[in-house]
Amino acid sequence: RIGKRALRNNMMVGLAGAAFVAIFVFGIPFPWVVATAALVGYAGNRVGLAAFAPGSGHGPNGKGAAWADKDSLLGEEIPPHARPSTARVLRVAVLWTALWLAPVFAAAYAGAPPVFVDIGVFFSKAAVVTFGGAYSVLAYVAQAAVDTYHWLRPGEMLDGLGMAETTPGPLITVLQFVGFMAAYRNPGALDPLMAATLGGMLTSWVTFVPCFLWIFVGAPYIEALRGNKGLSAALSAITAAVVGVVLNLAVWFALHTLFHEVRTVPGLALDVPVVRTIDPWAFALSAAAMVAIFRFKVGMIPTLLACAGVGLILYVAGVI
Repeated sequence: RIGKRALRNNMMVGLAGAAFVAIFVFGIPFPWVVATAALVGYAGNRVGLAAFAPGSGHGPNGKGAAWADKDSLLGEEIPPHARPSTARVLRVAVLWTALWLAPVFAAAYAGAPPVFVDIGVFFSKAAVVTFGGAYSVLAYVAQAAVDTYHWLRPGEMLDGLGMAETTPGPLITVLQFVGFMAAYRNPGALDPLMAATLGGMLTSWVTFVPCFLWIFVGAPYIEALRGNKGLSAALSAITAAVVGVVLNLAVWFALHTLFHEVRTVPGLALDVPVVRTIDPWAFALSAAAMVAIFRFKVGMIPTLLACAGVGLILYVAGVI
């Protein structure tokens, strides 16, 4: 669905493919993929490439006029409190940056276990590059939590995603799970459960407090930025790259779900499954779910319930 909206020409398809290869094969961190895509989009627009020309209209499907009518309901003038102001931006930025980073500095200088600083710094970085929604961020989190910090094993990351998909708001649930487990396994002098609870809370704080910073600082400039063709081209390129990032997440989870053993190619980040270790029941359930959703248009909730029910029956029967 993201691809249908974002990959409107061959250039965007190429960006998505390049992003997938960069992460899946070479393990390039998500922030670098986003930054490179933004530069490509901006540069492409500057040199006049048609592939990076922004679409017309401000609203969905180019319905700019309808959106303009809705905007006019707010009045002809921007209210004083919403007008851009350098002094206001500085005050807001200082306040929310202090709130954002205060727990991280407190952990660093109060003798807390080092894992709290790692959690604070990593999830702060994730908050800064949260382009493309939950599943693009989860690809970055999975890559770091499993391969870089070794907070979780691949199967445990799968458990976290499975748990999160049973509730609304999968992103925050998965991130809290990762932060919880990271601190639980590296508690220092603290009780493991207490450390884990604090780790989950810190994860939530540094992930979502920055959202207020972006909104309160950027909102007065939205109207001006909305007409910036270079920025629009950069964001379009980022969205195309995100399609490749989400594909990477899907492939990563599929490999570790369908195969009991996955090996990493030396010198690369490329994961290759050991074919003989395939889980036939996981493969059958995945295939059935895809057919149900794409061929017969079965809803997400009935599909999840059916898969969960079959999995429970197989577990009780001792098959898995």
